[in-house]
Amino acid sequence: MDRLPLSNSAFEGDNNAYLFDTTETVLVDTGDWMETTREQLERHLAERGLAFEDIDRIILTHWHPDHTGLAGEIQAAGGATVHVHADDARLVEGDETAWAEMHDRQERYFEAWAMPEEKRAVLREIMAGPEIGGRAPDVETFEDGDVFSIGDVDLEIAHTSGHADGLCLVEFDSERGREVLSGDTLLPVYTPNVGGADIRVDRPLVKYLDALHGIVAADYARAWPGHRDPIDDPAGRASEIVHHHEERAWRVLDTLRRLGPCTVWEVSAELFGELDGIHILHGPGEAYAHLDHLQREGAVVADGTTYRLAEGVADELASLSGEHWDLSA
Repeated sequence: MDRLPLSNSAFEGDNNAYLFDTTETVLVDTGDWMETTREQLERHLAERGLAFEDIDRIILTHWHPDHTGLAGEIQAAGGATVHVHADDARLVEGDETAWAEMHDRQERYFEAWAMPEEKRAVLREIMAGPEIGGRAPDVETFEDGDVFSIGDVDLEIAHTSGHADGLCLVEFDSERGREVLSGDTLLPVYTPNVGGADIRVDRPLVKYLDALHGIVAADYARAWPGHRDPIDDPAGRASEIVHHHEERAWRVLDTLRRLGPCTVWEVSAELFGELDGIHILHGPGEAYAHLDHLQREGAVVADGTTYRLAEGVADELASLSGEHWDLSA
């Protein structure tokens, strides 16, 4: 397996594509659709005696366009079969109804989050439609547990919804042991956004925490993420991110303790400050994911578009020895 590092001029954080070249030539993710990325991917392939038309299969970890952007172009060049989880297939294919449903759902969340109109306008420009991700491919779907046999390597799909509805890990064995292509489930620097990155996901925080606990239990020898460098201690990194979300949950509750009832947008402002670009979606999405989870667990009460602490929670916060709220329940 070869890691093919790629820039990311569409969003942020350099991408990776991964190449398996045995009895079949398989690419896991493609990077974004920008010209610079296409040139980089073509150069990586040429160094290995390959071109777009030599790719037999593309496995996509999820629908986000910085992972799928060149899939349609590669497919058009040589007829590669493109695979993605069933939950993300319609978006990757550029289905106009699926994108319209996404935009309608976003607008409902913008209203519920009390997002200012000028910020909504910025997001509408960014999230223009299916054309955001370049040429759309035809896709075949996979499900949790499906296996792609590539010569003597078996690539097994593990569904890890949270950051995106159809987000998946791709597991395989190596001389080091069980390894994983972690997509955006596990990243080495940033914590993957939950709540805003895919507003279709129901209960995104608890699903993402479940995925992290699964990574800890699997104890992979190494993780190869969708962005940046390999992760030599995946279980340790997953535990760090769980702890990060427990610190964030404490900050959400502390915001309500200090300020009283707040909207999602107001909590987001306390957590992240002024937001620009795609972060206008990610910030309140993350705040909402936490507020939604805390409401379901009984720590927060929703009154219309505002949230307040449930009875007794302020006292419980005051009794804690650190800025950390247990999310293990």
